[in-house]
Amino acid sequence: MKFINRDQELQDLEKRWKSDKSELFIVYGKRRVGKTELLKQFIQKKHAVYFLADKRTMANQLKELARLMASAFSDPLIEKQGFGNWLDVFQYVQRNAEERFVLVVDEFPYLAEVDSATSSIFQKGWDEFLKEKNVMLVLLGSSIAMMESEILIQKAPLFGRRTGQLPLRPLTFFGSWQFFPEKKFKEFIQVYTITGGMPAYLLQMDTEHNVEENIKRHVFPKTEFLHNEIEFVLKEELREPKNYLAILQAIAWGKRKLSEIVNYTSFEKSLVNKYLHTLIQLQIVERELPLIEKNPQRSRKGLYRLCDNFFRFWFQYIFPYHSDLEIQRYDEVLRKFHESFNTLTATTYERVCREIVRTFEAGLFPFERVGKWWDKNEEIDLVALNSQTKDILFGECKWSEKQVGTNVFVALKKKARFVDWHKTSRKDHYILFSKSGFTPNMVELAKKDGILLVQEDTLIHEQ
Repeated sequence: MKFINRDQELQDLEKRWKSDKSELFIVYGKRRVGKTELLKQFIQKKHAVYFLADKRTMANQLKELARLMASAFSDPLIEKQGFGNWLDVFQYVQRNAEERFVLVVDEFPYLAEVDSATSSIFQKGWDEFLKEKNVMLVLLGSSIAMMESEILIQKAPLFGRRTGQLPLRPLTFFGSWQFFPEKKFKEFIQVYTITGGMPAYLLQMDTEHNVEENIKRHVFPKTEFLHNEIEFVLKEELREPKNYLAILQAIAWGKRKLSEIVNYTSFEKSLVNKYLHTLIQLQIVERELPLIEKNPQRSRKGLYRLCDNFFRFWFQYIFPYHSDLEIQRYDEVLRKFHESFNTLTATTYERVCREIVRTFEAGLFPFERVGKWWDKNEEIDLVALNSQTKDILFGECKWSEKQVGTNVFVALKKKARFVDWHKTSRKDHYILFSKSGFTPNMVELAKKDGILLVQEDTLIHEQ
């Protein structure tokens, strides 16, 4: 298995390891984001025990943990005796860990499901046995809601005990590209449109095959991991997955306003709001606002979007075609794929451009925020600004076979006038992104007016 682009996270963990103080460290993030692999890399060549919790009885889980401790401490007796409870585990570590020791408990929320007193027991174990010991206790969790309720919010039993936390995010576009270094930009952005920055999904794609062959081999067949992944995730996280499926489908099919989602699903508005709040907590959905919105909480301009690429792909090409895929009738699904996948890739390219523009920040001005802007009639793909210097950058992202001409820049400049932000004192900058390059006239205009031009991810003309 490849392990790529988590250098900063490993450094953060190593810093805690070298602190020589007791550490209660929390790592949390979405399923498949790479938490387990990160910790396995971290504990290599260290005196450590990695324990994966599950939904078995606590007695069975403690029996497995006794076996792991017996191996780590060369103590066959503890495997025979076992542990009666988690306090016994912590007391055993206190007595036997003479050198720096790491205990990793993966999927901690499962323990809390099996026994609701788990967090309080861990609090007591930490206070009585470990907080003065040369020990690093790392708790991992995929259920973000459970990690918050048990550890991260102020009312949680372990809130005041943790010494640090690491929210693990999906990889960036460029971080993900390291899984496929031999692929050109146009090829990899298609892969990324499917997988996003989720390592587990990236690893399902074969580097030697194109994107169509990969989905035929690794997504369409009902026996494949990715085919059932979304339903599995929702069943693990939610009590009423059918209702959430309806809301997610609505968003995936372009119903992005709250009123549109309510009309599509026929659910009560209050119920939709409740479900959306949960989906936002799970980092599956986000509420997007125009970048310069002054009152985000009260704004009526909020639009909901699926922030997970694979969710978007799955709701376009798997969920509506279960019957066809069940009997391996792929032709109709591939027809839809060929018809609309470029549009999905164009949406991804817009988000990637926000990452690309950060690489040019040093030559422009420090960005406070980067995002998108729209009102009732106009929309700008990319806006970056700095309220201190009053610099603002406007950009358009074109994923098209046509070269971008001067008409695109003229239209962007016109739309920029509608952006109500320091109109009389700001300094405007412009950037154009294009899949297929720029017309000679556009290149000439860029030289004259100091416009940034970027083909795919490469700056071809700068201010």
